[in-house]
Order: sequence, then structure tokens, then C-alpha cells
Amino acid sequence: MIPFHMAFAVKDKESTRHFYGDVIGCKVGREAENWVDFDFFGHQLSAHLNTDPKPVAKSKVGNDMVPLHHFGAVLPWDTWNDLIDRLRGASYPFVMEPKVRFEGEPGEQGTFFLLDPSGNALEFKSFRNPDAIFEH
Repeated sequence: MIPFHMAFAVKDKESTRHFYGDVIGCKVGREAENWVDFDFFGHQLSAHLNTDPKPVAKSKVGNDMVPLHHFGAVLPWDTWNDLIDRLRGASYPFVMEPKVRFEGEPGEQGTFFLLDPSGNALEFKSFRNPDAIFEH
């Protein structure tokens, strides 16, 4: 796996550190006054302070309307379920509750959406057959 790097805007560092570090379980990396990095399942996320408003848009996926602007991770099935338990244990709200979609199709997957404290949408998914991630 080649890790990706993604920079994104957040409103403040401390709520971001708590969400990604304590709630999601990411290791905190380097940081400066206006940004902080996280080990996001082996990838580098850089949360940068910015108060510019974000566009709110949705897109249809299957039968669901989901946040158009989002990022996340494709996790092994057990890790995906463990994260659901961790979020429920922290009473963290879902934008879209965990569910299985495209049942019986090559892309059958578990998915859920939530927002970080800055309003960034995240999707976490898991494929019943990990080899089917790009099948259509």
C-alpha cells in the first residue's frame, strides 16, 4: 500500500485532535500552530485551521443521499465493526447509520457517514469481499 496525503480545513485544533485521536483512534503526528497531522489507518491527514465556509452538497449513491464532499477509509470488516462500537460507546452521532448496501452485488459493502467537529464528512466502509473494491 502506498499511503496518501490529504490536507483539509478544520475550525480548531483541540476538537480535531480529540475527534481523530481519541474518538477515531488515530495517532497524532507532527504539528505546528495552524495544523496537525494524523496517522489515518496508515495515511497522512493534515488538519489545517481555516474558517472559510464549506460547500454543502449531496449526491445519490444507491438509495441514499450522502455528503458529496467526503473522505474516509476502507477497513477490514472486523475493524469497521469495532469502529462502529467505539463511536456508539462515545455517543457520537452518525449522519447515515451503519448499513450494508449493494447486497448480493460485487460491490456489497458496509458503510456509514459522520461529521467531524468542523463539519467535514467522513465515510467508513468495508467490503464483504475485499477483492471487489473496484469491481463493477
